[in-house]
Amino acid sequence: MTEARLSLGRCGEDAAALYLAEKGYRIVARNLRTPVGEIDIIAQQAKLLIFIEVKTRRSLAYGSPQEAVGPRKQRQIIRTAQWYLSDARHRGFQPRFDVIAILYLPTGPQIEHIVNAFGV
Repeated sequence: MTEARLSLGRCGEDAAALYLAEKGYRIVARNLRTPVGEIDIIAQQAKLLIFIEVKTRRSLAYGSPQEAVGPRKQRQIIRTAQWYLSDARHRGFQPRFDVIAILYLPTGPQIEHIVNAFGV
């Protein structure tokens, strides 16, 4: 992956984390890497643990950001969340899977938060 794409991804994740914090979510983890996969952001809201995939684009030339979270990526996120939730400290939490799609336009970032984007 090129440095420009990595930088865009980091900017998108930073914008998503700021957006979530402003909405009252507590960020539990960012860029969690496990033996079974990676999750961009884990946030908590009451008894919900929200596993969030952030997709960032500069244009719609290759489709909208959220279109990049297809069935294969969803399965990988679910598998990673199950691994994370297997720890006794996380028992009693209800998982939810969200997608935050960020499109950087000349006028600034456009953020779309898709709550409960997919399920188990």
